[in-house]
Amino acid sequence: MKKISALLVLLFVSFNLFAQNNDIEMADQMRADGKIYIVVICILIILIGLLIYLFRLDQRLKLLEKKSTHKN
Repeated sequence: MKKISALLVLLFVSFNLFAQNNDIEMADQMRADGKIYIVVICILIILIGLLIYLFRLDQRLKLLEKKSTHKN
């Protein structure tokens, strides 16, 4: 009985997803204006900055770990 009720719930949820409209006007307009590339570049700059920060933080932590193991 639990399997059947779970199947029915999932079936009703999937029907709701098919009823949605996949038309995204903002993305289409930004793509037409060429502004979508600016958004992608900004996201890439943020991600690259985060990766550089994490890499440098990892290097500093390794250096501190080496110093602490030599003292002990």
